[in-house]
Amino acid sequence: MSITLPGPTLGVVGGGQLGRMIGEAVARLGVEVVVLDPTPDCPAAPVVSEQIVGDFDDPDAVHELASRADALTFEIELADPALLAEASAEHDVPVQPDPGTLETIQDKLVQKEALADAGIPVPEFVAVATAEGLERVVEEFGGVMLKAREGGYDGRGNVPVEGLADAADALDEVGGNAMAEELLDFEREIAVMGLKGADGETRTYPVTETIHREEILRESVAPARADDAVVAEAESVARDVLEFLDGRGVYGIELFETRDGEVLVNEIAPRPHNSGHWTIEGARTSQFENHVRAVLGWPLGPTDLVAPAVTANALGDVDETRPATLRGVDEVLAAPDADLHWYGKADARPLRKMGHLTVAETGGDPEDADRDALLSRARELRDGLTFRDA
Repeated sequence: MSITLPGPTLGVVGGGQLGRMIGEAVARLGVEVVVLDPTPDCPAAPVVSEQIVGDFDDPDAVHELASRADALTFEIELADPALLAEASAEHDVPVQPDPGTLETIQDKLVQKEALADAGIPVPEFVAVATAEGLERVVEEFGGVMLKAREGGYDGRGNVPVEGLADAADALDEVGGNAMAEELLDFEREIAVMGLKGADGETRTYPVTETIHREEILRESVAPARADDAVVAEAESVARDVLEFLDGRGVYGIELFETRDGEVLVNEIAPRPHNSGHWTIEGARTSQFENHVRAVLGWPLGPTDLVAPAVTANALGDVDETRPATLRGVDEVLAAPDADLHWYGKADARPLRKMGHLTVAETGGDPEDADRDALLSRARELRDGLTFRDA
């Protein structure tokens, strides 16, 4: 391949914060980005070349996107894999990762079954469709995490069920057709941003520790505060996942570290992931740039850590939807060790991800970095941000 600039045009299904950060990352490489998103003036719109306004499963919109692009990708699992494959074939435009991978991952039960069949370690799980069936599973497992099979994210669609009395309401909350997974008493949640490039090349970013509350990611710590043996096992499992999946790009591989040091796969996202936002400041090449490099078949950038980093998400701290005005920004901008990222969403909603900040340890030996102190610093700065009235 001979690469020249200006570069190709990349079509992205989805124009949320991930699409925005993809656009920010590759503009300097001469890559034009066109996004498809149903929300007019979506978050990505200010930083990409153009937005096509349309639903993710709108055939006319997807075909228009394909007709204007040299390659296709997606930043949201709501993309229609069959429609992507159809548009790819009709317009002779490659789509990465493979639509078949997207189809497998969209259904959490199908995803878990495929991983288990491939010999990749996962928690115990079972399909449930009735309250009676869920009650039996709760008794067997001693508590479960109930998950909607499709569409859940940021805590939505995940409901812990620890007693029989909660079964019926929990099943109603996730929509009836669900997967029940053993409720693990884990040591910590971790993640690996995996990368698949041309000719089967694979790379991984350093293992990241992810901290959740109410099933929503609040902070990420890189590298993870885990034993070397756990880190090595997480990297090994992540590489097995990459070998199992088809298609180029970045994959967010979420994992559990159990109390006895076992590593189990929680979920996979076939796209850049919130767990890897720290790579913008903390890695040699960000997950967003590397995703585009991989999709286009370009050489992959280094995934090495350049600075230990902690990312803290800025969530909507409001009781109801309101126009988004973030206050308390001054202190973050004045901090010499922090970088602020605004997602460009017009409305703040309760617990909606509106942006993030990253605190990185620059200078000195990365091995000696005090990640506890970095985490405290990131939380302190993040907690000074608010969408409430002054």
